[in-house]
Amino acid sequence: MGAAVFGIPLQQSWPYVLASALLQTCYLILLTTSYKHGDFSQVYPLARGLAVLLVTGVAITFLAEKLGFWQLAGVAVVAGSLLSLALTKQNAEAAGNRNRKGTLFAVLTGTAIAAYTLVDGVGVRQSGDPLAYISWLFLLQGLLIPVVCWRLASDRRSFPQRVVRYWKPGFIGGLVSLLAYGIVVWAQSLAPLALVSALRETSVLLAGVIGALFFNEKFSRLRLGLTVVAVAGIAAIQLG
Repeated sequence: MGAAVFGIPLQQSWPYVLASALLQTCYLILLTTSYKHGDFSQVYPLARGLAVLLVTGVAITFLAEKLGFWQLAGVAVVAGSLLSLALTKQNAEAAGNRNRKGTLFAVLTGTAIAAYTLVDGVGVRQSGDPLAYISWLFLLQGLLIPVVCWRLASDRRSFPQRVVRYWKPGFIGGLVSLLAYGIVVWAQSLAPLALVSALRETSVLLAGVIGALFFNEKFSRLRLGLTVVAVAGIAAIQLG
């Protein structure tokens, strides 16, 4: 519906729309694989913290984005806190006791996040209308993901039945994802990519709480301290 309401983005942004749809599909496959092999409270902060560092490095080096001292310091503090959350002794032991593949896939997931973030950051600024760009991005992604999942399914015959069985949580998750990332892309059309990425990834602050409440994962004093440090980084970004 959004594609019909907001129209078609400018021609020069279409390569970015297509590339982002492919990258985000890869990201979702990598993310679910990471959760399969690693703990939620380790995989999520590692992927998100790495993405902040990669986006900041590329944005400053190749996209000529400039950050003030406090902004850059805030980004560094947020990224460092998120990575530290994933590398605490508790999480390292959990990773060793399970499967180290989780760490590998978390790194790949973080790289994919950084890639589509940069692609969308450049593409939306060439689209002429952020809402049109967002609408077509999710339309293409919505068509691509079911096809890829069907191809990767171990039992393709039962795939339609499983889709029907879980359509309600899938619909809710997809709607929330659309709204959340739509806001991110819109923000990228207005603000430096490094700042948007750092502020976006502070959702990791809630990951520890979710892990403790729903996955029986411990929320130690160290994790609480790192969370407070990350909040300080956010404040530094706002001051900047």
